[in-house]
Amino acid sequence: MRRILKGLGFVLLVLLALGTLAAAYIVSTGLRAKPEPLGIEKRVARAARGLAIPGAVKRLRNPVAASPQIIEEGLSHFADHCASCHGNDGSGQTELGRGLFPKAPDMRLAPTQELTDGELFYIVENGVRFTGMPSWGDGTKSGAESTWHLVHFIRHLPSLTADELERMRTLNPRSPEEIRQELEEERFLGGADDTPQLSATTPARHDHKEHIR
Repeated sequence: MRRILKGLGFVLLVLLALGTLAAAYIVSTGLRAKPEPLGIEKRVARAARGLAIPGAVKRLRNPVAASPQIIEEGLSHFADHCASCHGNDGSGQTELGRGLFPKAPDMRLAPTQELTDGELFYIVENGVRFTGMPSWGDGTKSGAESTWHLVHFIRHLPSLTADELERMRTLNPRSPEEIRQELEEERFLGGADDTPQLSATTPARHDHKEHIR
């Protein structure tokens, strides 16, 4: 009985210590997303992610053979779904990417490029909790195949060409304001005149004050 009580006491001390550390972390950081994560935060987060991904998945090799067509399909997918946070070049230097906690990584660098094919696939399909990374997997075979195409494109990011970047810009989603401005520019260049004109069939406006005596 005494041993059980000692065990419970130890557990309570550990929980109290963890609670104290958590409270200190919340107070000291204010849970703000703007600052860069501390080095220890990065190490702990990456270690936790590594533990979360099953070993069998980590060892997966991309079952889709790389080809220019596959890279092109991955490029289109990335430009449409990923670039708003990660940037067309994978640098993470976007308004959304810089505002996340942790920041969107530079996917051209070793921390991303050294992940296995299986790890990249798992992260894209399932997302990562407590970050801005959403889950893109839909549970279908075609969806999984698209993710494998994307894995090939992620590997291609360090050697992205200027022509590819320009093509991606044409594929990026546009906001309603951007679409409106583009339409206005097209109307202006086409010589459209939005000023209302009186036609022969347009009745003249009567001033009712003229009938008041």
